[in-house]
Amino acid sequence: MRSFLKLTLTLILVTTVAVAQSSAPGAKSAKSADKPAAPGAPASLPSEATVDSFIRANYGWMKDVSWKVDSIRPASSGLVELLIVFAAPQGQQVVRFYVTPDGQHAFQGDLIPFGARPFDPAEKILEKGITGPSRGPKNAPVTIVEFGDLQCPACKAAQPAIEGLAASAPNARFVFQNFPLEMHNWAAKGAAYADCVGRASNDAFWKFVAKTYETQTDITAENADEKLSALADGVGLKGAEIAACAATPETKAHVDTSLALGKSLEVTGTPTIFINGRRIANIGQVPADVLKDLMDFAAKDAQ
Repeated sequence: MRSFLKLTLTLILVTTVAVAQSSAPGAKSAKSADKPAAPGAPASLPSEATVDSFIRANYGWMKDVSWKVDSIRPASSGLVELLIVFAAPQGQQVVRFYVTPDGQHAFQGDLIPFGARPFDPAEKILEKGITGPSRGPKNAPVTIVEFGDLQCPACKAAQPAIEGLAASAPNARFVFQNFPLEMHNWAAKGAAYADCVGRASNDAFWKFVAKTYETQTDITAENADEKLSALADGVGLKGAEIAACAATPETKAHVDTSLALGKSLEVTGTPTIFINGRRIANIGQVPADVLKDLMDFAAKDAQ
């Protein structure tokens, strides 16, 4: 975890002075050309080759780090959003960059909402859209929503912090939303099993998630059905029935709906949590006392 934190800090420190190359006139990424431009977006997007060269110029010196250009797409205010997947021996990390409208500069991080009550729009979207298993009173003053991926090592590492957050606020509502990442080869299947377990038994769901994280490194794309079925048996359900449920179009639709909800809130990595609409990424790196202060503030603000 310390090594991964070092990677994270290195990426952040270096990208604060990053300068992007100019995009070639009319160049478009193959991944982005079929997407409609957002209001105020540039007429053209940088090519994938340009983005790759930009990343190489800034991070090529990091010997153990590789990367993949995940997407290039228009963002608000004429910016271009780049999602880059960095990989190192200690894990993977999705980093978001923005290129300025003139194509001459880039910065790393997230655009945050602005206004007198900046988190209300996200909170309202979540209130209408959450469908996952939950614990805690439905009329709680604070709702915590986690978008998670059962194959994600960072999700596994963050579980103690997330469980601690839930335990410290018994009067809060906690909701889990499946958000399997495409980079993981059995995450979608894990999400399907989790969806079926959650619909069969809300109590069994939380045990299933915990057990899946415990055995995460033993699960592969080849043995996922066997392992996940056994885990379902282990939490008191019939694994064969859960496996059959996981293979249905209805279950895929449930998972796709959860994915769409996350994407509508610009979730790009896991775990991402929302506390009354306030997005918090990398929760495993946030001190417990800070999380407690955020919870207390959200509760008071909701009164």
